[in-house]
Amino acid sequence: MGIYAFKLPDIGEGVVEGEVVEWMVSVGDTVKEDDPILSVMTDKATVEIPSPTDGVVKSLVGEPGTILAVGQVCIEFETDGEGSPVEENKTTSDEVVQTAPEPVEKVPEPTPTPDPKPEPTPTPTPVVVAAPGTRPLASPAVRQRARESGIDLTTVSGSGPAGRITHSDLDLWKEAGSPVAASGASRIPKTGTTEVPVIGLRRKISESMTESYSTIPHFSYFEEVDITQLEDLRVHLNSTKSDTQPKLTYLPFIMQALVKALGENPVCNALFDDEKGVVTRHEAIHLGIATQTDRGLYVPVVKHVEAKDVWESAYEMQRVSQAARDGTANLDELTGSTFTITSLGRMGGLGATPIINKPEVGILGVHNAVDTPVVRNGQIVIRKMLRLSSSWDHRVVDGYDGAVLVQRLKTLLENPATIFM
Repeated sequence: MGIYAFKLPDIGEGVVEGEVVEWMVSVGDTVKEDDPILSVMTDKATVEIPSPTDGVVKSLVGEPGTILAVGQVCIEFETDGEGSPVEENKTTSDEVVQTAPEPVEKVPEPTPTPDPKPEPTPTPTPVVVAAPGTRPLASPAVRQRARESGIDLTTVSGSGPAGRITHSDLDLWKEAGSPVAASGASRIPKTGTTEVPVIGLRRKISESMTESYSTIPHFSYFEEVDITQLEDLRVHLNSTKSDTQPKLTYLPFIMQALVKALGENPVCNALFDDEKGVVTRHEAIHLGIATQTDRGLYVPVVKHVEAKDVWESAYEMQRVSQAARDGTANLDELTGSTFTITSLGRMGGLGATPIINKPEVGILGVHNAVDTPVVRNGQIVIRKMLRLSSSWDHRVVDGYDGAVLVQRLKTLLENPATIFM
């Protein structure tokens, strides 16, 4: 028997450290090689680390929120043999501990035979229900199954390590029904509180938003766009598309309109390095698509929209957004944007003041389209209206420039044929 000291591996992309997001095992657990043991966040990408060996977990290093350096021991296993056979994780002599020293020969002395000890009573696996306000522990597959089945994971008892919810727990929930739903709403006044650590992606979002809002003087600009013709075009294209083409929403048309508008106003398609005092204007248009996931807000990027048509834009937007939701997006798909779109979708709203995705200099917020009574040629008619909210870095983008871009975008969307001319 020996001790396998596993070090945080090199995840690539120049990453030198990672933040512990979630331990998927506990001390005493028996694991198999390639079982998931640890979720680590690096920059905006979350990586799941598999077990390098079969063994029993002896110790863990760091609670969720702890920063670990690449090459630092993060977990120890008790394994058969004399330690790790893996070359890249070979430990030093201090890290390999034999469970028993070599026996020393001596003359045996008769000793009384002790009474056999009774077998310990097995301890049942504790069943844990997540505290109110906390996020239950569960794998992405379990979360997806729960969403598809309409199951609220906060009402499910977790029997896995540290209360982790398994597929078996979902099966038991379905058989027994939700205890919360059965008990009915409580009328007893509640006084409890729950402390939720700001770690992982939530900490990254907090740091990024604080830096952006505290260092960038934002100004916002709002506009309302008549997209009645665009809606007609969208419905027609969806009704005549092939089976291999994606369904079109408004966003692919907005992306294509932005290609023209940003191309004509390059000051808005730029990155500002405020430490060097340099604005870099880009010919390529890489659009970040703000995407809400069950782990927080991600901004996957559609690269080179200027080289794509509306169908390709729709396909790539759906692909990278789904990868962000599934937790499979790589670092390249989450970085490199030159301008960002944030869509409130069905949430609607009259307006918003989106925070710029630093070091970009602008961001566009898209609200839902609503049938609205408007005046046309002295008559009240119903038109489909779409509200836009934008924010700009006033250090390098004048109010005039931001307004010109939004007005150009408005003209293109209200006359959708011109987007493709």
